[in-house]
Amino acid sequence: MKASDLFVKALESEGVEYIFGIPGEENLDLLNSLKDSNIRLILTRHEQAAGFMAATYGRLTGKTGVCLATLGPGATNLVTAAAYAQLGAMPMLMVTGQKPIKASKQGEFQIVDVVDMMQPLTKYTRQLSSAHNIPARVREAFRRAGDERPGAVHLELPEDIARDETDAGVIPRSHFTNPRASDDAIEAALQMLHSARHPLLLIGAGANRRQTCAALRAFVDKSGIPFFSTQMGKGVIDERHPLFLGTAALSGEDYLHRAIEAADLIINVGHDVVEKPPFIMDDEHSGEVENPDLAGAGKAGNARVIHVNYITAAVDAVYHPQQGVIGDITDSIERLTTGVKIQKQWDFSRFMTVKQHLDAHLREGVEDDRFPLYPQRLVAEIRRAMPEDGIITLDNGIYKIWFARNYLAYQPNTVLLDNALATMGAGLPSAIAVKIVHPDRKVMAICGDGGFMMNSQELETAVRLELDLVVLILRDDAYGMIKWKQANMGFEDFGLDYGNPDFVQYANSYGARGHRIASAAGLPTLLQQCLNETGVHLVEVPIDYIDNDRILNHAIKEQSRAI
Repeated sequence: MKASDLFVKALESEGVEYIFGIPGEENLDLLNSLKDSNIRLILTRHEQAAGFMAATYGRLTGKTGVCLATLGPGATNLVTAAAYAQLGAMPMLMVTGQKPIKASKQGEFQIVDVVDMMQPLTKYTRQLSSAHNIPARVREAFRRAGDERPGAVHLELPEDIARDETDAGVIPRSHFTNPRASDDAIEAALQMLHSARHPLLLIGAGANRRQTCAALRAFVDKSGIPFFSTQMGKGVIDERHPLFLGTAALSGEDYLHRAIEAADLIINVGHDVVEKPPFIMDDEHSGEVENPDLAGAGKAGNARVIHVNYITAAVDAVYHPQQGVIGDITDSIERLTTGVKIQKQWDFSRFMTVKQHLDAHLREGVEDDRFPLYPQRLVAEIRRAMPEDGIITLDNGIYKIWFARNYLAYQPNTVLLDNALATMGAGLPSAIAVKIVHPDRKVMAICGDGGFMMNSQELETAVRLELDLVVLILRDDAYGMIKWKQANMGFEDFGLDYGNPDFVQYANSYGARGHRIASAAGLPTLLQQCLNETGVHLVEVPIDYIDNDRILNHAIKEQSRAI
């Protein structure tokens, strides 16, 4: 059998449905083998976008997404996507080509050491130096990608190896069950919980799995313990739940941090320190941090922490939990639910007072008619327009904070944002992958003008695939997140403004349909129209960020302190 045929059969054995990417000369044998397989090639316009799509596929399905690039510049273009998947715990395999390794007549042309380059960005990276070891390498790559903690892996298939002959056979997928937490750990956690006065539940990205969602909902409903989430833990439990306190979107001194400071026990489920810390562990109750290196971070007072996760906690200066419950998260939560008993001394009154003030605060600005659009109004209109199972994908920018705080997620994985690598340029490619995985659900990409232009060429991909997709471009003609930071740090406004194309004509040139709103009142109707019509729709939304510094850096702190 030809080695490239064997490689494709190994991918088929792993259940691969799609390969996202851009083939090059060194991938042509593999491309020809794909032609007769049941794997669909999704041709993209940039390798980085292909990586974002593969990672998002992995995030949504739990299966390893696959992307393809050639050697040299094609492979280097996958670097950001590798970091995106690795930091975000998204299972992804990158396959890159290479010049012949047994004999080459092209010297060092386009040659970089891709395996070495990928080493610090992946869980596993290997060059396939023999056709006979393809089955073992592919099986091991998929095993590593999917094992907790999931992440990126890489295989390099040189041109001459791809065309070799081999009699090796595919190694079937192995099946395993995640280890269970020990009975001692469950009992110790229950004792801490039962002796607490103000326990609080935190939901992180690692809990954003279908079975875990149901288990956590049962735990909250039985115990009555209030909960909050990290940005990547949004939607694990329906955020309309009366015990939902909010999302840790700001680093500190938000309304939510007033509740965190009052907790004496935090049950931290699925949180990974790669996310921006939702709280800082310390020995004293305080809303301020004396260490200037941690200025502005929200402290958890003297709360003890139970770490419920697949893997042990990576201990650092801000996170050092007293008790670990290490094993399958769903199983751990189910056992904690069985053992938990409501305690007379539990007091959640402070938490619920904070919730009342936060809920009132989140209603501010939702009917503001100013134009360009006010962020709070924008978030409210999108929430009203999207169905319960509709999915929004966010690029990275200042608007991400508004959506994390103000947009209620009703179901898991319906707000796809990146608070690990927090890269720009991922919003549109992620939305394309979402629509491929969930063709019957409404999908909307929400991008700043800066992030959108980093992968805007993927509009052509969406049009070519005949996807029904809505893309919102929030236009402020500047790198708004950095402007916000610049203002907060006392610097003058400088160096962050740019020009933009006519986004309506730009969309139309790709065969999409471009729209531009002219008033706040015109947004709801246009959103419904775009969501209900077929094809790719781009909506340009001028946005007013003038109050970002006042609200996010000053007003929230002052108002929350007054509770």
